[in-house]
Amino acid sequence: MFDVYAFSTPNSVKVLIALEELDLDYRLHGVNVRLGEQKSADFLALNPNARIPVLVDSSADGHRLVLTESAAILVYLSEKTGKLLPASGEARFRTFEQLFFHASGLSPSFGQAGFFQRQATAPQPLAIERFSNEAVRTLRVLNGVLANRQFVAGENFTIADIAHFGWLWRREFAGVTLGSGPINVLN
Repeated sequence: MFDVYAFSTPNSVKVLIALEELDLDYRLHGVNVRLGEQKSADFLALNPNARIPVLVDSSADGHRLVLTESAAILVYLSEKTGKLLPASGEARFRTFEQLFFHASGLSPSFGQAGFFQRQATAPQPLAIERFSNEAVRTLRVLNGVLANRQFVAGENFTIADIAHFGWLWRREFAGVTLGSGPINVLN
């Protein structure tokens, strides 16, 4: 049984989808980031970085494993079950390639675009333009990948698809719209 500390965020939803896809038992503990619950002493004991999600595996080789960062959690769950991450070869490296593209490109650009459009205390036109353009650009890259593959890492559904879905699910936050085709961005 896993314990998951999460909220309705793109990074949290990735972990919950993986747990469901892998048919793993878990207890969900809501951490309301809008109320600052991630900064409570109890939560900081799990993750001093004050970020969700957090996965706790009390059955990890006889000790309690506390793991943070959604991509690391996805890899851990896949390695533990032997599912959603190819064991070797090009498909495995394509999965990691897409996880890293997500973590370094798509996710930060979507997050920053949304922040500067919706939450900045004062309008920041340069930042809005920069991150909105980057969100659209990274989505176009992903669209190009999907033009040649059934899934982002090849012919099989992997944790990389789950990672991308987290932000595609919340694309309106970043002000991104989708058209027809695998992802086709509208301008």
